[in-house]
Amino acid sequence: MFDIIVKTKAGKKVKGLRCPTNECGIGKAGGNLIQLRGWKVAPNHAEFHRTPDGLFIEDMSNGNTLVNGEPVERYGPLSSSDVISIGGFHISAGIDESVEGNYVEDVDDVKTMIGVQHHPEIEEDETLFKKERFMWRNRLHEELLHMMDLRRTDIGAMDEDQLRHHIQTMIAEIIKDMEGKLPAEVDKDELAEEVLNEAVGLGPLEELLANDDISEVMVNRHDEIYIEKGGNLTKSNVVFSSDDAVMSAIERIVAPLGRRIDESSPMVDARLKDGSRVNAIIPPLAIRGPCLTIRKFSKQKLFAEDLVKFGAINEAMVEFLKMAVEHHKNIVVSGGTGSGKTTLLNILSNFIPFTERIVTVEDAAELQLAQPHLVSLEARPPNMEGKGAIPIRDLVKNCLRMRPDRIVVGECRGGEALDMLQAMNTGHDGSLTTGHANTPRDMIARLEVMVLMSGMDLPSKAIRDQITSAVDIIVQQTRFTDGSRRIVNITEVTGMEGEIIQLQDIFRYQQEGFDENGKVKGYFHATGSIPEFYEDLRSRGLPVDMSIFSAN
Repeated sequence: MFDIIVKTKAGKKVKGLRCPTNECGIGKAGGNLIQLRGWKVAPNHAEFHRTPDGLFIEDMSNGNTLVNGEPVERYGPLSSSDVISIGGFHISAGIDESVEGNYVEDVDDVKTMIGVQHHPEIEEDETLFKKERFMWRNRLHEELLHMMDLRRTDIGAMDEDQLRHHIQTMIAEIIKDMEGKLPAEVDKDELAEEVLNEAVGLGPLEELLANDDISEVMVNRHDEIYIEKGGNLTKSNVVFSSDDAVMSAIERIVAPLGRRIDESSPMVDARLKDGSRVNAIIPPLAIRGPCLTIRKFSKQKLFAEDLVKFGAINEAMVEFLKMAVEHHKNIVVSGGTGSGKTTLLNILSNFIPFTERIVTVEDAAELQLAQPHLVSLEARPPNMEGKGAIPIRDLVKNCLRMRPDRIVVGECRGGEALDMLQAMNTGHDGSLTTGHANTPRDMIARLEVMVLMSGMDLPSKAIRDQITSAVDIIVQQTRFTDGSRRIVNITEVTGMEGEIIQLQDIFRYQQEGFDENGKVKGYFHATGSIPEFYEDLRSRGLPVDMSIFSAN
């Protein structure tokens, strides 16, 4: 092993590290252990080599590596006083005297040395061996790209399976050529799988997405990935090789959907094949590098019984919501980000009779309805010229001409709320949608603001009249601090008094603090209020269970 310190011309230390192997690359390419930025730095600028005779440096940039001010092709053995100059950086290197003479034949020996050695100037990192594997992964990936370029591989003519098999064969060939260079502790099969996933899949995200316990994946930058597991956020130990690798993964997600992401359009909403929701934002808007957020959908379709089992709702509330959907009540699911609105909307849609025609409208298709008579519409972003965008509002208007029995809008965010309310008021009863709000009363205010966003200069009284006659039920979903999600209010819109919309809770969730494990505890209860449509059903002689409204 040997130590390396990198400084600027002014003498400011940039980085220090300990190389655990006998070779160490320098350059701006991701495959180098020492990565330097600058237009004078070549992708693979130079390499350190440790031999039984000492430490040597070999130039790989046509004479742009200087030692003590003189260009070199190969120089050594290096002493602690030698100064290596590369692209404005000064580098000093030397074999740790405490392990002098211990030429590293087997990388396994390095673990013992690192465990007992300490150098005050070196930034020691417990993830040193992960970085080493990371370096080899980068190098293998670069070799793969070089080979594909040399062989002029036409990936556009291959389907996904053919491309995967072709890349797999090339990776195996490169690893065979690297046989003598790869450290013994690097698992070749795992290395090949990681590079394959990064080349044709979503890279390190593949293993995270395959884990059913992980509900959300958040890439803050290429080497900083967080996951949500059991409602708690933790930092993952997987990383991308570079920002370019993150960009490649984003492009592989959005390209099949006919969407694009570049400097002129640096934000995109998309979805994976399984319906998982994806949001990406890239530089110049994302300052630290491309940012990717994936909200996974459960591989198993959830039903109301599952919510009861999870403690998100009780059976009386399920019975009420089932009756509300079946009898064409217009329902708005309200909640904050990540509270489970779309999941609940999917579950409520299970109660729609299979004989009815449903039209869904979404920004990015996420709803997974089981009914056979279904039309799914998805908004379209603008093209490269900034034209051709089809917003949700246009789709809502269009679906009114498609003879729907039910309209399901994935989420109302703006002016489409006016068109949705008008649809609910003009014979499309039983429609469903979601919106962001913290309470049912806030949801009413938010609907009013969204109607004003349509550009219609309507008086507040007229907007509130529209809301009152259109919306029957608001279901409030909340995500608690322990990560659990519950329906905390099922509220009926009862009418207007003056200019105030009247609401009454039918069911509530009452929190009673936390248990010894920090989990929220509480109970669901009926308020004793009976919704108007239940009274109407009973007066018409239809069988209804009034006992579910008994206050307890």
